[in-house]
Amino acid sequence: MSVRRVRTALIAAVAVVAAATTVLVNPAAADVGTDSDHHPAQQAIEAAVRDGVPGVVAQARDRRGTWNGTAGVADLRTGRERLPQDRYRVGSITKTFVATVLLQLEAEGGLHLDDTVEDWLPGVVRGHGHDGRRITLRQLLNHTSGIYNYTVDPGFRAKVFGDGFFQHRYDTWRPRQLVALAMRHRPDFAPGTEWKYSNTNFILAGMVVEKATGSPYGREIERRILRPLGLRATSLPGTDARMPRPSGRAYSTLSEDPEAKIHDVTELNASAAWAAGEMISDNADLQRFYRALMKGALLPRQQLKEMTTTVAMDPQSPDNRYGLGLLRVKLSCGKDVWGHGGGIHGSSSGAMTTRDASHSLALNFNGDWSGDTWSVVEAEFCGQRGRTTT
Repeated sequence: MSVRRVRTALIAAVAVVAAATTVLVNPAAADVGTDSDHHPAQQAIEAAVRDGVPGVVAQARDRRGTWNGTAGVADLRTGRERLPQDRYRVGSITKTFVATVLLQLEAEGGLHLDDTVEDWLPGVVRGHGHDGRRITLRQLLNHTSGIYNYTVDPGFRAKVFGDGFFQHRYDTWRPRQLVALAMRHRPDFAPGTEWKYSNTNFILAGMVVEKATGSPYGREIERRILRPLGLRATSLPGTDARMPRPSGRAYSTLSEDPEAKIHDVTELNASAAWAAGEMISDNADLQRFYRALMKGALLPRQQLKEMTTTVAMDPQSPDNRYGLGLLRVKLSCGKDVWGHGGGIHGSSSGAMTTRDASHSLALNFNGDWSGDTWSVVEAEFCGQRGRTTT
């Protein structure tokens, strides 16, 4: 839940971030290949730091090998540089993991995407026009449910994103409590008639995973994805507010005003995000996950086809489309990339890959009020700083 975009929608498909510092480029900027292969991306992350982001870490993989790029600092107090292996909160990138587990359950015959929410969570989605009998699991995963987004509830925002953060940063939120916040409001539209991002969809998706399996959704992600792929830097912290090492600090203004005071928001109880955005990972693990997903290592062909069947997000931006917990964007050079963005306090991230998984990128900004992660994506895949996706 970033303060600028994900304070209102935990996705941050186009995350923004920053903090004032000088550019410090790590000597390990290129592990394999030549600097020129990824020079535009290195320029883009340095530009982000000049724009105010405290520090950036990025990694790309292609047929030539692996490139690591860093700029800025991990810690404004000590001046420690960012490390390629830094872990960070990935926010809404969590959604792709949750969708993958639900699709695995469908492949096993444990559920069907056209089951209703009411089938699995009787009486949970009711109130002020919400009706779980009319909403399918598929509509949760592609954000066409119309369910109100709990992260824009005024009371929630005041506690979690505003001045109340310091009083409530260690509070534990329960999934039903988060859904109940959404049920206090009218739905945004009738199910299946429009598209609108709602973090409530994936709180419900996590609850369905638990109902279908009888175990915590995080344990299912660990069993089905993290252990098989060897994603040792990836974790689901639950109510633990600490960050694993190595990691840097996370910074936020806790305000829409980019000139507001910068705060260290590294420690927080991410249960407020739960299945919509609580995970922690690093650049290498995120790329391994998305490459395996696109190659069919995690889902049978039919389920991967369902995941990559997309709907339009905005009639004004027809090239930006959303599948099942998965974003597809056509870049300025005509290339399609697949993945997700993620934002949570003091952290804006992105992980994208080509459909054939031959070229991938993951990155993190350790601030949430300036900068443009999509400029880095454009630079890496198109060789230039391109348009901003909104």
